[in-house]
Amino acid sequence: MAKDKTAYVCIECGYRSSKWMGRCPACNSWNTMIEEIKEDEKKSSTRPKLKENELPVSLDNIESLPEERTKTGINEFDRVLGGGFVKGSLVLIGGDPGIGKSTLILQAAINLASSGYKVLYVSGEESINQIKMRAKRIGRQDKNLFVASETQFARIEDMIGYAAPAFLVIDSIQTMYDSEINTSAGSVSQIKLVTSRLMDISKINGITTMVIGHVTKEGILAGPRVLEHMVDTVLYFEGDRSGSYRVIRAAKNRFGSTNEVGLFEMSESGLISINNPSEILLGQRNDSPGSVISCAMEGTRPLLVEIQALVTPTIFGMPRRMVNDLDYNRFLMVTAVLEKQVGLKMQGQDIYANAVGGLKLTEPAQDLSMALAIASSYKERPVNPYTMAIGEIGLTGEIRSISNIENRIREAMRSGLKKIIIPYANKNRIKSIEGIEIFGARMLSEALKFAFKEN
Repeated sequence: MAKDKTAYVCIECGYRSSKWMGRCPACNSWNTMIEEIKEDEKKSSTRPKLKENELPVSLDNIESLPEERTKTGINEFDRVLGGGFVKGSLVLIGGDPGIGKSTLILQAAINLASSGYKVLYVSGEESINQIKMRAKRIGRQDKNLFVASETQFARIEDMIGYAAPAFLVIDSIQTMYDSEINTSAGSVSQIKLVTSRLMDISKINGITTMVIGHVTKEGILAGPRVLEHMVDTVLYFEGDRSGSYRVIRAAKNRFGSTNEVGLFEMSESGLISINNPSEILLGQRNDSPGSVISCAMEGTRPLLVEIQALVTPTIFGMPRRMVNDLDYNRFLMVTAVLEKQVGLKMQGQDIYANAVGGLKLTEPAQDLSMALAIASSYKERPVNPYTMAIGEIGLTGEIRSISNIENRIREAMRSGLKKIIIPYANKNRIKSIEGIEIFGARMLSEALKFAFKEN
């Protein structure tokens, strides 16, 4: 009997090797090479001819059809999807364990079922009783929602044929396997085959499919990168499990923009959409020294965020620098500019900085608010609580222009702010706005003088 040919495949990136290696040379992951049986490659001697309906068609002769979208009833989820689910699309949702992926999808499934659509929810990780308990916790159930606990994909195909759903949920793709391939569930070959079969089912039958996927410790979807290329939409569900806020963002969307994000608050009864996140993020703010309002762009949405800083004399030989939810390297640069260009003595000071609310802010536009918060705590002088500061700081202390300035100003006005400090280059490009004072700063020293002048 001939021995089956085997290869070693990385379960993280799909790299193939003829021998086992402790570390994958493609993605540098350790202990991710697993043995798989090579599939026979059969080459056909005859090449089929193209049929008439398979020939290329002129773009002008193609009739454009409107996209048929279905809203889930969850505003923030629909926003990220581009207005709702497109019929026959395959959507992949990834996130850390326990972040709320299954809760969000179950809420969407219940909403769709209550709208009259038949939904099939297949879980490979939970029993039907556990799904029932989660639905009770959410507080809603519907007769159009069918649930099953299964991992063998052939049986799932039979269930789809029996239930004929309009929407299908697979939780999760790493637990599904097809007996045609002699490998374990979650392997590269299994994930590729099951996803390919799901894509065929979705397109042929017009079933909208939602697939939940695990992520690695680096925060990327587990499995081969080809998985993300196969599906229509890739969504990431993020947030701090110790906090109550969650963010969903699109990494890929064939039917909409990837510049939108949705915000949720986790409660006992499930996830709640946050329609006015700026109000939530500034709800507990006071006018103490070390607090400044900034405006971050999450996709196309401006969000007002409180930047806090604490500067205190160090009791150690080496001053401490600690940052939470802000870019650490830019924080160090801003601190160095304050010392070199403005003259604040930071050598013997511990400095802590924080972005309130759990959102991770990395754009350079947060530099100015960070600098003002640090200077405010150092001088023990509060910045006017109705003042917002945004701008990128250069190494020589200049305030450089930023993008989406008008959207940020409109969000500040909507929240009742009275003063805004922006880069001078941006100030020249916008018209004066009644009801709000806009100050254009060329240098960091000018911004500090305006922020700390008597109000």
